[in-house]
Amino acid sequence: MKLLKQIFDFYLNSSIHVALSCFALVHITFHVFHIQYDEPMALFVFFGTIVGYNFVKYDALVRVKKNPISTQLKIIAVLSFISVVLVGYYFFQLKRVTQIVSFGIFAVTALYTLPFFPNRRNARNWAGVKIYIVAICWVGATLVLPLINAEIPFTTDFFIKCIQRFVLVFVLILVFEILDLANDDPHLQTVPQTIGVKKTKLLGFLLLIPFWCLEIFVSTFNYHDAIINLIMVIMLMLFIFFANTNRSKYYTSFWVEAVPIFWWLMIVYF
Repeated sequence: MKLLKQIFDFYLNSSIHVALSCFALVHITFHVFHIQYDEPMALFVFFGTIVGYNFVKYDALVRVKKNPISTQLKIIAVLSFISVVLVGYYFFQLKRVTQIVSFGIFAVTALYTLPFFPNRRNARNWAGVKIYIVAICWVGATLVLPLINAEIPFTTDFFIKCIQRFVLVFVLILVFEILDLANDDPHLQTVPQTIGVKKTKLLGFLLLIPFWCLEIFVSTFNYHDAIINLIMVIMLMLFIFFANTNRSKYYTSFWVEAVPIFWWLMIVYF
């Protein structure tokens, strides 16, 4: 049992789970815009997410705090190195314009982690900014890049889906911020720190209403996708409703981050 828990913790701590969520969102993008499965694009995002998230999570731990490196962290470092190699491999299979835009997303990720400006913290520690940077990166990686690589023009549907994807990630992060409220530095000015937990939950509920309603305005609207989106909205509302600071870390690190995976599986099997 202990071994299973260690494997499961490694699965979460190494960012494989969150990478699967991004991978699922890329597949949802393929589905919505009728793009034939693009393996280099999907795997570029998958391995890129592992690299990006592990860089964000462990850079300060190793570079700044200089903590002793555990066995698990060494294995994560090996996984991250392999992922870097695979990101490079799939990067050169993408179209040139996709490569250029992906550099922009990488630059935002680096800005989020590293203190580029003298006497300034990294963007991750800028008051009230974290949630927007993460949401923009997710939209860019899971929606913008696949469309650019498939050479699909930016129509009204594209902008509607960008708004929906941004709202989805924003709401997911709200749940994280509610659970992290007791541990987050007060200067971060996260949404729960600024407006309180009750209003944060209300904000999440209210944002999910236009998220679903926007589906009606998509040119490829169909009842099948609308019903699946409604199920996902209800699922998210339940996660928001039951979120509190006493919840286990697995509440967000596994269940909440699995929402895009559940969404993708519903599209595939239902």
